[in-house]
Amino acid sequence: MSGTPPAPLASGRDADVFALDDHRVLRRYRYDRDTAAEATVMRHVAAHGFPVPAVHRAEGRDMEMERLHGPTMLSASLSGELSPTEVFTTLVDLHRRLHELPARLGPGRILHMDLHPDNVMLTDRGPVVIDWCNAREGDPDLDLALTALLVAMVSLTAPDPLAGLAGAGLPHYVLSAWGDPARLLEEAAAERREDPNLTEEEIAAFPRAVDLVRSLR
Repeated sequence: MSGTPPAPLASGRDADVFALDDHRVLRRYRYDRDTAAEATVMRHVAAHGFPVPAVHRAEGRDMEMERLHGPTMLSASLSGELSPTEVFTTLVDLHRRLHELPARLGPGRILHMDLHPDNVMLTDRGPVVIDWCNAREGDPDLDLALTALLVAMVSLTAPDPLAGLAGAGLPHYVLSAWGDPARLLEEAAAERREDPNLTEEEIAAFPRAVDLVRSLR
């Protein structure tokens, strides 16, 4: 991309996504970051059949990927196309499938570390997981704990209908998860507190979110 870039197709807290054509997008971080590790994880899970966008190129802070067509699971749920139970059943299944894959480097499993309804797109080939910048290998329960914590935080701090969706779906996720979302909650909370994008309200809600998840086990 040269000259003045077009308006982003989508924007997150750390990156913008630009449409290159009907089949490709460019995800560009707003700060210096090497996307090589993220691309390597995505290619690894794709090779084992897990649904991720195909990576065409990863250089510096740019990653060129397959363009996905369809709403996020969050958008579909807020529009009434999916119930909270359907949303969180899908999350449970995606986590299970991911954690069954072999690790690349060690004895742990592949962890996404940010799997929530806004990071799942509903496409013609089914749900596809996006945003792998936090992925690593480790204990699957940490991945589950972080998702449960994120959903609990939304239920406590977001406005309706988002808070209502999270609150309705959290018990199903915690009780159906393939593992124990409560076991490593403190570790997940300590890691999440390092996010510089958190608001003061979100930081203050951590203890209540941890207690909420634990109360559901």
